[in-house]
Amino acid sequence: MSGSAVGLAAVPDPVFSQAMVGPGTAIDPERAPGQAVAPITGTLVKLHPHAYVVVGADGRGVLVHLGIDTVQLRGEGFRLLAAEGDHVEAGQPVVGWNPAEIEAGGRSPVCPVVALDAPAESISDVASGPIVVGDELFEWS
Repeated sequence: MSGSAVGLAAVPDPVFSQAMVGPGTAIDPERAPGQAVAPITGTLVKLHPHAYVVVGADGRGVLVHLGIDTVQLRGEGFRLLAAEGDHVEAGQPVVGWNPAEIEAGGRSPVCPVVALDAPAESISDVASGPIVVGDELFEWS
């Protein structure tokens, strides 16, 4: 999604901000209706309206979490554009949502993008500042 890469430290949730799930970054999305896309090419192994995991051919998984405490919405405000088990290409839309609505409901729309179970030192070239769909967020060596 387009917005600003702000780093995990900016996520108002200690599980993400302290990289307990893994290293990565976070996106403060534009406040407009849009789509969250697959961060890598692979299989959509887990899909919830508020979060999904794509695992690449190399077995590495990337988690995208749409906002904080959004599981409490039970899918309201999200539209699934793919199905669990689907093969997705990097940049393919997975979930439609409106970050402005999430924020208006009192939740943070900041989106952690995490390299699951990766050692911190395996992540480099972490993006910061303005980004658009398709920009690389980090490298995972």
